[in-house]
Amino acid sequence: MSEVEEFEELRPLLFSIAYRILGSVGEAEDAVQETWLRYDGLETRPTSTKALLSAAVTRISIDVLRSARVRREEYVGPWFPEPLLSDPYQDPARSVELADSVSMAALLLLERLSPLERAVFVLREVFGFGFDEVATAVGRSEAACRQLLVRARRHMEAGRPRFEAVREEREELASRFFDALREGDVAGLRDLLAADVSMVGDGGGKAPQLARAVVGAENVARLLALLFPRMARVDVTFEPHEVNGEPGAIFRDRDGRVLHVLALDVLDGQIQTIRSVINPDKLGHVGPVADAWAIDREVRQARRHAE
Repeated sequence: MSEVEEFEELRPLLFSIAYRILGSVGEAEDAVQETWLRYDGLETRPTSTKALLSAAVTRISIDVLRSARVRREEYVGPWFPEPLLSDPYQDPARSVELADSVSMAALLLLERLSPLERAVFVLREVFGFGFDEVATAVGRSEAACRQLLVRARRHMEAGRPRFEAVREEREELASRFFDALREGDVAGLRDLLAADVSMVGDGGGKAPQLARAVVGAENVARLLALLFPRMARVDVTFEPHEVNGEPGAIFRDRDGRVLHVLALDVLDGQIQTIRSVINPDKLGHVGPVADAWAIDREVRQARRHAE
């Protein structure tokens, strides 16, 4: 197998590691590309290409995350990860860990960890690397990595209890949710929402977004039943699509451009959180991006004419 073929075979794994550390599709792709450049420059082939490349992409991602932390502290409004429509890396032996770790909720919990804690948790808990490999990747002793993992686990477990998510039940609930959304059915939406459900948007100051989170089943149901029919009048449509391993949808304008991506966090048979990524900087990998401000103006004009 040539160097290029070997690298391409490992690319899905490398991207998946980088994305979980960074929460950004673009930055993860850049980290993988930088990993290739370093690998291509080696004069001798490594004993384990997987170990070498995984360590390289981890170190690059840690450095990128440290600089990204400053930008995220200055971010306008809530910050969400860039939506991932499909995880390129699959491992049947670790399917539960992989699915759980890529959800919006899990990635936001990972944001609470230090870069080293996050990298150790991702490599060990999600991908099952040995402590010797983890230690090499992050440049710490195995004992230090064990301590980092203990702290990371404590933060993750305190933030969100584990639960068994049955895919069929989530998909059925999401189907009912989107049917009710199309129809503007307040009661139908309310029945699917947890009592303390919250709806939050990430526009980054670059797109219209909610001034604050909307909380409570009644408030969220009424707002959704009001908003989507208005958007439909200016030919905004949506297509249900898995987002970060969860039920979600891609909203598009009349020309098929991406307006925003929505993800549903489902727990115990109810929708706990609705997250909408509207920041155009986070949507380019999904497809051509719509002008959200223009859509907002058009919706307002259509509303005035209807009145």
